[in-house]
Amino acid sequence: MFTQDLPRIRNWINGQFVEPAAHSPSSETIQYLPVTSPYNAKTIGHVPLSSAADVAEAVAAAREAFPAWSGCTIKDRAGILIRFHALMTKHADILSDMVVLEHGKNKAEALASVSRGQDLVEYAMSLPHVSQTKILEVSRGITCYDSRVPLGVVASIVPFNFPVMVPLWTLSVAIVMGNTMVLKPSEKVPFTMTKVVELLKEAGLPDGVINLVNGTAEAANALIDHPDVKAVTFAGTSQIAEIIAQRCHRLNKRVLALGGAKNYTVSAPDCDIEMTSTDLVESYSGCSGESCMAPTVLLTIGHQQDLIDKIVSKSEAIRPGSLDGQMGPVIDQVALDSITRRIDEAEVSGARILVDGRRWTKDRPEGYWVGPTVILHTNKQDALLHEELFGPVLSILEVETAEEAIAFENANPYGNGAGIYTSSGATADFFIKRFNAGMCGINVGSPVPREPFSFGGWNKSRFGNHCDITGDGGVEFFSMRKKVTTKWVP
Repeated sequence: MFTQDLPRIRNWINGQFVEPAAHSPSSETIQYLPVTSPYNAKTIGHVPLSSAADVAEAVAAAREAFPAWSGCTIKDRAGILIRFHALMTKHADILSDMVVLEHGKNKAEALASVSRGQDLVEYAMSLPHVSQTKILEVSRGITCYDSRVPLGVVASIVPFNFPVMVPLWTLSVAIVMGNTMVLKPSEKVPFTMTKVVELLKEAGLPDGVINLVNGTAEAANALIDHPDVKAVTFAGTSQIAEIIAQRCHRLNKRVLALGGAKNYTVSAPDCDIEMTSTDLVESYSGCSGESCMAPTVLLTIGHQQDLIDKIVSKSEAIRPGSLDGQMGPVIDQVALDSITRRIDEAEVSGARILVDGRRWTKDRPEGYWVGPTVILHTNKQDALLHEELFGPVLSILEVETAEEAIAFENANPYGNGAGIYTSSGATADFFIKRFNAGMCGINVGSPVPREPFSFGGWNKSRFGNHCDITGDGGVEFFSMRKKVTTKWVP
């Protein structure tokens, strides 16, 4: 149902907002989806379901902008991001308020996500200094050098959970390396990026370098299949990531598709209980657990009742809301139903619910609320110990030895994050060498690398070209190396 008095999202193509095309020549009706605020489930606007024609228009604008943009020096391209970074600081409150409204983060989390997006911009600003290539006299009279060449038009299909930060994972490095981009935001959180592209234009970004096309699967598939799109990035579920990677491979197209995760944290008997409990509670419940790096399983080596009691008490102290220290809702009714159903199933299977977030669902019928949940398992086959759950749920399982903890973590098909809490360097070294994950932490709840180190998991947490998506991995993904061998007449 379309409501005229609510905001209506438009696509951003060639430096301006444009209405999407009708879906067929015989129809003048543009299809829209309602966008709801997770806080109260009320509709706050409408997002268009763009068609292949809209995608073609955006790609054409990006293709037209590419020669001039790639012809600029990397220093000039990075200079625009310097101005953009300053504008993000100036408008941080507006951007974070948009994130709160459409995603459901609390204000502090939303501000932090904007700041984290700026970290990614800062790295891209540094590329004139850190992306230099090599030159070497390889034999007498023969010199080799290489240079980085942009790919052309690239596409980025981003998820809902970080409306500012994740788009800037790809956008920042891609355009400084000389590419132009068509980005498809999540249809669940389309508002924030409309402000971001306005700030990019204000910073001096030429028209057509960045384009936004809203929609769902039709728009995403059209982007993937378009012959002028040279590379695709995606973040979402592993099931969809694998399908997208296979589709791009069939088209001989560069692709990096990030999937799901099941992140294990191990607590050694010598861990600092106060630090461990605080980190784990903040990390599993932060952003309502809607993070692919949230620690969702705690493996305690031996019985650690004092640690469990601390986790329980700190989880119970969290209150619902949008203020600092409070926890917001999950993204929509589908997510809420999935989380509560999985908690129900764990309880039926014999797991003990130490902190029950389902009470928030009953107490707050408006919106998509489920509170921090802590579950103590005794059956190692329980689904929540193995399957991804995008929500504020921490599962705890006692194991007898470090070797058993490693075997449990290694058996999972994902490979995004893993962590160890200990006071011993030798214990930390033992686990870090044996974890089967791309991002590991020592006494860190959510071990997300910071630039210049890059973000990326292993195994079924990543599909496609074997690059990470940020840092030097992003530079490698969004450019090609041209190698030149020279000899001059003596």
